[in-house]
Amino acid sequence: MATARIEPSTIAAEGEMLEQWLDYHRATLEMKCEGLTPEQLRLRAVPPSSLTLLGLVRHMTEVESSWFHNIFRGEDFPAPYSTDEDRDGDFNDLDGAEPDEVFSRWRAECDYSREVTRAASLDAIAAASDGFRDQFSMRWILVHMIEEYARHNGHADLIREAIDGATGD
Repeated sequence: MATARIEPSTIAAEGEMLEQWLDYHRATLEMKCEGLTPEQLRLRAVPPSSLTLLGLVRHMTEVESSWFHNIFRGEDFPAPYSTDEDRDGDFNDLDGAEPDEVFSRWRAECDYSREVTRAASLDAIAAASDGFRDQFSMRWILVHMIEEYARHNGHADLIREAIDGATGD
């Protein structure tokens, strides 16, 4: 099934527009992974980098959970893949990672993030810090999430092209 990617409105209110852009970039990442085998999703396209498409999805799962569970809501939500011993666990040890489980977990985190976002105003301040900066508004978090996906979607473009030559936005 092809991922539905909806172009963001050019005239929506600020909050709605930020949510639409974030969903657009989430869909872009999913599109970059469509039609590939589990082995292809695990391919490290540019040695010695550990970047893979599956690793990017796992990474974005952790980014979603960190910003919306831990920082915005102030919950004690453990990273699903990374540990103190392996801070890059989202990109490492992919041999046993099942793509269906990875995508299911990522989609669940995206759904949770949407729920949190819709319940908050853009000016709402996060309950926790990131250890470097003290305060974040929901507006800042949404802009940061768009930036995070956009950067990694650029990586995904290159990885996908190296796998099977597929290009596109």
